[in-house]
Parts: sequence; C-alpha cells; structure tokens
Amino acid sequence: MDFDLTDEQRQIRETLAAFAEREIKPHSAEWDRNEHFPREVVEKLGALGFIGVSFAEKYGGGGADTLSQVLVVEGLSRYDASVGLTCAAHMSLGSGHIALFASEEQKARYLPDLVSAKKLAAWCLTEPDSGSDAAALRTSAVRDGDHYVINGSKLFITNGNVAEVLVVMARTDPSRGHDGISAFIVERGMPGLSNGRKIEKLGMRASDTAEVIFENLSVPASNLIGEPGQGFRPQTVSVLEGGRIGIAGFAAGIARGALEDSIAYARERRQFGKPIADFQAIQWMLADMATRIDAAWMLTCRAAKLRDARRPFGREAAMAKLCASEAAMWATTKAVQIHGGYGYVTDFPVERYMRDAKIAEIGEGTSEVQRMIIAKSILRDGATPA
Repeated sequence: MDFDLTDEQRQIRETLAAFAEREIKPHSAEWDRNEHFPREVVEKLGALGFIGVSFAEKYGGGGADTLSQVLVVEGLSRYDASVGLTCAAHMSLGSGHIALFASEEQKARYLPDLVSAKKLAAWCLTEPDSGSDAAALRTSAVRDGDHYVINGSKLFITNGNVAEVLVVMARTDPSRGHDGISAFIVERGMPGLSNGRKIEKLGMRASDTAEVIFENLSVPASNLIGEPGQGFRPQTVSVLEGGRIGIAGFAAGIARGALEDSIAYARERRQFGKPIADFQAIQWMLADMATRIDAAWMLTCRAAKLRDARRPFGREAAMAKLCASEAAMWATTKAVQIHGGYGYVTDFPVERYMRDAKIAEIGEGTSEVQRMIIAKSILRDGATPA
C-alpha cells in the first residue's frame, strides 16, 4: 500500500501549516487560558475550502479523499488540538452523518452551509448514563402525526453549544434494542432545545463541549435520517468507524507538535556546556517518539485508504485510533520530561499538548473499546491484515 502523499495532499499540508502559523499558533495559549471558542478561525477555514475538502463538489466541497480530510485535522491539531477536534467533529461526525445517510433533499438543504462552515454541526450520541455502551441511550423520540417529540439529554457533545445543526440519536422503539434507535436532524432555535451546565475540562479548553437537553422538542418527521431503527446500525456504527480515522489524525497531530517542539528545545537548551540534544537519554526519547508517531501515521493512512477503496476498515480504524492516541499521550509526556521544569509551566505549549492528548484515549471509543473491537475481529477473521 502506497503511503506517499499526492501533490494535492502536500499542498493541503503546506497551505494549512502556513495558515496555522499565522492565524492559530499566536493565539492558542490565550484561547486555552480563557476557554475561548475561536469561531472566526473555523469560518476562515471553511471559506478557504479546508472544512469541505472531502465532501462532494455539488454541495460546495472539494471532492477529495479521506486522507485529505485527515491531513486537515492532523495539521490543525499540531498547532491547536481544540481547533482540530472542533473541525473533526464537524466534518466526520455531524456533517459526515448527513453526507453518508441523509436523503438527497436533506443533503441539499444542510450540506452547503456545513461544508462552508457558515453553520457548525454537532453529533449527539453520548448520554450521562451511556458512555462506552452507546446503544444504552435513553433519549426518546415518539411519533406524533407528522412530527416526532424528543425528550432526553446528551453529554460531552463537541460543538454542542455552538452548532446550528445537530444530528441526534434517539430511541423510537424501546422494544428493539439497538434496532430501535433512529437519527434526526435538529436545528438550533427549535423550541425545546437547550444547553445545560458549563463543562470544565482538563484540556481541550478552546473546544466547545456541552450538555444538550431536549424537552418536548417537536421535529418534523422529514428530518428523520433514513428509516426508523437505522440510527445505530448501520448509521452510528459507520460514522464512528470513519470518525476514528479522524481522531487518529488528531492524535498524530498533537504528537507531531510535541516532537517538533522537543527537537527545537533540545537543540537550543544547554546543560554542562552543550545542547541537551547531545545526551543519549534525550536522543532515545526523541527516537522513540518519532518511531511511535510514524507507526501511528502509517496505520492511519492504511485505514483511510481502505475506506476510500470501499473495503472493510473497522479493525484498521480501531488500530489507528488506539495506536495514535496512546502514542500522543506517551509522546506528550516525554515532551514535558525533555523540557524539564519548563515543560511543567505554561511558558511552553507542551503542557497543553499533554492535557489535550488525553481525550484521544477516551473520545469516540476508549482505548479499551478499541482493543475489544480489534480482538473480536482477529478472533473472527484471523490475524492476516487487510
């Protein structure tokens, strides 16, 4: 499998890096400190075509492949993981669900504004009592004539306070378990939609994370995505598989930032009359960081290419997400160690990288869930890679 980037993909990476150096890097520490959601930056990314890079051209997208979208998430996360996650959730989850499973009429109505980032999307699955067991959700949607009435709440929803378009999973038939869940498009401003308490977080402080509440929210039946009962299988399962590739890229971006900053610091910081980069202990940490990051990136590329080839990629996406998220946590911890006392204070960004990296081992399926997915696959299908 060829992991080389095309000329177009290299241009995406280079152009995005120049944008991030100019528009994101100078402000990241302040955004983190003040918990500021940089909506203006996301809108600029939309206007430049980065948000819609992999969506169909007829909706205003670039028509590129999955890896191109991952490069956007990875490139943003290298400078500010909060911006990277905001865009990943918007592209892969909320907008991605509509692009994959909505009707043509629904796509024509919602995707142009989402692809351009004139409107933001949120994906509402997780609930206070259903974390890893996503299908245990309690939010209900009861048919009432030509509408459904939704009641319940969602928690830890990325973009949940700021999104104008929300894809909501709700139980339409309690007797059918996984097959009784349906997906709906809910719009900001619909009576009965509100947000709960502010959620204080360890990291990702410039990313919006919300509690979303539905109180007798009446949504037109025409906003149902697909058929009743399709919200979990195949829709949610498929969206999560694709989203894990994006989170792998997100984690790889954080890890790359930690490595690049550590290399620069090791070259400049002097101890005992020479740069600390001359010490074998530092060199070995850098070598291990680079190796783990490269392994994670190759797994991510493989999963993306399998997805675009319309081949099964669930195992590979889980492997990429598992490897990249744990590589990011490991690499950022080593980055703090390399920086010594300066790594523990806010003078340098590596402490933020470490705080931000942790969510990659939790969101869109914990590392333990990824191991369960991988183990089930190899026990069922064998260990031979795709």
